[in-house]
Amino acid sequence: MEAHMSQIKNLGITGYDGLRFVTLDLERSRTFYVDMLDFKLVARSTPAWEEKTGDKAEVYAAGDIIIECVESQREDSWAAYHRKFHTAGIGTVNFAVQNIEEAWKRLEERGATFIDEIRTDEAGGGTRRSFEIATPLGNTTYGFVEKKGYTDYDAGYETVNTGGTNRFNFTTIDHLTSNVRTLKPLVDWFRDVLGMEQFWDIAFHTSDIDPTRQSGSGLKSIVMWDPEGGIKFANNEPQRPFFNASQIQKYLEDFGGGGVQHAAFNLDDIIGSIKEMEGKGVEFLYTPPSYYDAAPGRMAEQGVSKIDEDYDVLKDHGILVDGADEKYLLQIFMKEAAIYYDQPEAGPFFIELIQRKGDQGFGGGNFRALFEAIERDQVERGRI
Repeated sequence: MEAHMSQIKNLGITGYDGLRFVTLDLERSRTFYVDMLDFKLVARSTPAWEEKTGDKAEVYAAGDIIIECVESQREDSWAAYHRKFHTAGIGTVNFAVQNIEEAWKRLEERGATFIDEIRTDEAGGGTRRSFEIATPLGNTTYGFVEKKGYTDYDAGYETVNTGGTNRFNFTTIDHLTSNVRTLKPLVDWFRDVLGMEQFWDIAFHTSDIDPTRQSGSGLKSIVMWDPEGGIKFANNEPQRPFFNASQIQKYLEDFGGGGVQHAAFNLDDIIGSIKEMEGKGVEFLYTPPSYYDAAPGRMAEQGVSKIDEDYDVLKDHGILVDGADEKYLLQIFMKEAAIYYDQPEAGPFFIELIQRKGDQGFGGGNFRALFEAIERDQVERGRI
């Protein structure tokens, strides 16, 4: 058993290759990523590819973060199929791997469900090889991509390279967070098929604070990761009591099943970036002033005697802080697309911004703060 597990421990993942997002409005997505977040438009689908697939797509990039947004043009397209079951959201998560055949072999040994064969594209003297597998996250698929000297995005796409300059210094995808109705099948799959390990876990409920409450909401979260590739996945399920009132359950209802709730992007200067983003119209979840009243004492109890930032400045912009042992992180969460665009079909997906100052954890002290912030928005919209 030990030898068998050692084979699956390493799929040769080197990081995220990109996210494929089903959008309702490609022009709106371009405005968000290019004009507001200063991503570069690096590629777009060719007319021939659009005719062949029935989808129109653009690819945005900042640092090592790549987002492909796809809008359906016909009812028989991939994006249209996604929309039959879900609101807008992530349809495919792609991983970069060292060796595509080795990744296939090891996944096959562990019972992965393959959607297609290995696909090869050659361009500019380089090759891109890829395949996808099904996941326990409904229609969400995971793709594996090997590139050798390949400078294009993919077959059927033309290089553009216009737009933003990444002035916010986005670097990488820090982690992805997914919501499901029951965690065990997903966590077992991460371990047994992808060979990932548990990194962290947490569980809490509003009734923890006031057991006499007649309503409330809670979650359990388990973070899985690939130590060699460094990629992390936080995975949430609703908690009893009031299971069906949980904001995790509301996500499942709004999205149409399990899926990726949010993506966290690393950046170097969260305060300076947020100031400018707010000026561009980017909206973030509200954090109550009471959070900051307790923050210095909480941080001191966790072993962080001082931070470089002024707590009043963090308060002005709603930035959360957490850490331990003199290491900490700063994070903030954008409003979900459905709220941002006032359109339920835009979906419950949102983006987290995170700046790590030594702490590699998940902000356990902020988990509840995020949960309660999302819950407040859902209450205001009558979802809870």
